[in-house]
Amino acid sequence: MTPQRAPLGDEMLAAADALLALQGGQRLPDALDVVCEALPASSRGPARDMAYRCVRRWGLLRALSEQLNERRPNSRIAALQWVALEQLISGERPAAIVVDQAVVTLRQGPPALSAAAGFMNATLRRFGREREALCVRARRDPEAKYNLPRWWIDVLRPAWPDQWVTVIEQGNQQASLVLRANARRMSRDRLAEVLAASGVATRALGPQALALERALPVTEIPGFSEGWWSVQDAGAQLSAPLLGAQAGERVLDACAAPGGKTGHLLELADVRLTALDIDPARCRRIEDNLGRLGLSGPQVQVRSADAAEPDRWWDGEPYDRILLDAPCSASGILRRHPDVRWLRRRGDLATLMRTQQKLLDALWPLLRPGGTLLYVTCSVFPQEGEQMIRAFLERHPDALREALFWTWPDGSREPVAQLFPLAQPNREHDGFFHARLTRRP
Repeated sequence: MTPQRAPLGDEMLAAADALLALQGGQRLPDALDVVCEALPASSRGPARDMAYRCVRRWGLLRALSEQLNERRPNSRIAALQWVALEQLISGERPAAIVVDQAVVTLRQGPPALSAAAGFMNATLRRFGREREALCVRARRDPEAKYNLPRWWIDVLRPAWPDQWVTVIEQGNQQASLVLRANARRMSRDRLAEVLAASGVATRALGPQALALERALPVTEIPGFSEGWWSVQDAGAQLSAPLLGAQAGERVLDACAAPGGKTGHLLELADVRLTALDIDPARCRRIEDNLGRLGLSGPQVQVRSADAAEPDRWWDGEPYDRILLDAPCSASGILRRHPDVRWLRRRGDLATLMRTQQKLLDALWPLLRPGGTLLYVTCSVFPQEGEQMIRAFLERHPDALREALFWTWPDGSREPVAQLFPLAQPNREHDGFFHARLTRRP
């Protein structure tokens, strides 16, 4: 009886095509949106899950391929091999089914694929026989061991000599889905009660933060359309409280899209807020999010503009508070965006640092004497955090840096200038850098 191609084969091929797009420089979510269009609705979730699981093991998968393949195969065949190997490693499906579907998918494809069916069968079966030895050898490569590009490891190791392995291991964990209760509409504890009544179990991570015990699509969580909550990591939820804006103050949220911190600022205080983003489409996302949360109004202005060029948009009235969530490497949020590590190049770091410096220097004069600027990056690279701020303080003697501390729900209090990613039942957050600067009167 001739083996039949099942949905699993199409899902594996779609995940492989998404990995190829990622290798070509496309964000994984965008790539998946394209490749999943041709799949039935029931297969889109599994294909996305396969692709993300591969990205979380991509260093290992590529190292294994180098051992298994005597010659480099067609790129689409190599990508399908990565997906099949991840399936075999995870053990979610019987190995025989995974191998069968990878082979049948190739055999039933165009000639460029069908000719590789035998190759796929041989390499996957060899992996099944020699799995332990192959994985041990592969993990001798730091990229395979830590699932990070070598340059990334080379930046982290000297920066945090006593912590770099822990930073990597925690950053490689998969993040929970975390909600921020909209304080204008519902307290955190009340939201937890409402969700529990619908069978959604949560745990508290911060004053407004609830982590779901099991991730769900947002449409299946009560209260999304009603604006009861937003999706936001517990570490990201520190920014608005640390800025400390008070009612009536004039606040600038620079680089604001998609508006998570913008909404949080407005939930905590009645401020006059300007939200900037250079991309008009992303500004529309800010407006949509504020509308859903019930936070739109005459006191809120959303503008498409380059925050680094205030001469083009600033009206001359100083701000009491400025939140600068600067573009960065995103090295602290790999738990949620595992594709970032494979998209970034080492040269990107210098480019991002120039942008961060330009934004800091451009926005500082917009702050009134006695006002506060909070500089934030979702990074664990000191070049984008501590080193950036120390250089800024040398250039601006009128800037005074304040120490920053946070008390977590478990009662522990810690400095949060450099917050490393953490994945524990009672403490979970991404990696962020915070610096609060006051302009001397």
